[in-house]
Amino acid sequence: MAQCTLKPDIDFSRKLLEAGGDSLKKCYQCATCAVACPMAPANAPYPRKEMVWASWGLKDNLKNDVDIWLCHNCGNCSDLCPRGANPADVMSAARNVVYQDLVAPKAVGSLMSKPSGLPILFAIPALLWLLVWWIRAGFNNGNWFPTRADGSIVFGDIFYGDYTIDPIFMLTFFAALFIIGRGAYKLWQAFKPEGSVAVIGPKKCWLCHLWDVLVEEIIFANHFDDCQDGPKTGQITHSRRVGHTILVWAFCLLAFVTAVVALGHWGGKVIPAIEITTPLKPLNIIKLIANLGAFLLVGGLAILTFRRIFEKQDTHKSNYYDWYLLGVIWAVALTGVFAQIFRLAQTAECAFFIYYLHLVFVWMLFAYLPWSKLGHLVYRTVALVYVRMYGRKG
Repeated sequence: MAQCTLKPDIDFSRKLLEAGGDSLKKCYQCATCAVACPMAPANAPYPRKEMVWASWGLKDNLKNDVDIWLCHNCGNCSDLCPRGANPADVMSAARNVVYQDLVAPKAVGSLMSKPSGLPILFAIPALLWLLVWWIRAGFNNGNWFPTRADGSIVFGDIFYGDYTIDPIFMLTFFAALFIIGRGAYKLWQAFKPEGSVAVIGPKKCWLCHLWDVLVEEIIFANHFDDCQDGPKTGQITHSRRVGHTILVWAFCLLAFVTAVVALGHWGGKVIPAIEITTPLKPLNIIKLIANLGAFLLVGGLAILTFRRIFEKQDTHKSNYYDWYLLGVIWAVALTGVFAQIFRLAQTAECAFFIYYLHLVFVWMLFAYLPWSKLGHLVYRTVALVYVRMYGRKG
């Protein structure tokens, strides 16, 4: 008889505990969690198997597991666990550890995994934009907070778009896109139709399901409706769906505004009729859309933050990854809003400093996306498309 030798990864187990899976050892494999989850397929239920793999330090099993990306932490399994093992936290911790090794450079993933790495992650863009500020101020007779003759403030007088903001952010965005694309491809290659995918029907074209997943799962967050059977998840799930949906639409509006302004700026060099010059007037339609996006962004953040702070969740706690993403988006939103307020108030020192911080936090949001929980949107989409390709709704 052939023997199978398990090779536990002790370092992986340690990382899992540090990432929020510290209750793992309480699990005694009663399978209540797998029965409680309304999203788990009967022929490959989760999170019981993930709890076993995590307990044994089977890193490769979890790295190749499609189901850790399909769980959205409604907390039903943790609510009903008789031992308080909190499977939802373990599933979240497993994702957080996989983030670290999914894409290179792994040093960024390591810094992203713990609060002690935050100062370094902040210092990189802070020094970058401070250098830009210092260089541009040198071209402006050493004036760090310039105002024009009429007292107006134009951020482009220091942070010039053509030679600073646009090339830096374009390079950052496309580099992050390339990195997360490689991570998504690596994840796709790691999934196997046998085992946890739970094949239900014949394989179909993945492209047929991509649009459905983007609309149903990402834009309208219909998957939250699938997890309302727990003892106290109804209200929590509803607030998550509302906050998530508002944030998605806010990002869509702000992305639209950015694209229009960029097209008007660069396209206007070739076709003067479409040129857009910033700052836009307060009643400009593009400016109104931008402010609507900012309003929705703050509203969605407030809902999700209120839920995490004030809604009682005895058996499921937020982790550092959750708060990191919320914190960075809050910083982006508030610095953007106050930069505009101080600019209109013609308070140059405050306006330029807040705008400098805004650039720092926007850079952090995009540059670290492949290693942050925001990258989960991409990885979850990959997992959902994969399982739907084999007939499983996900």
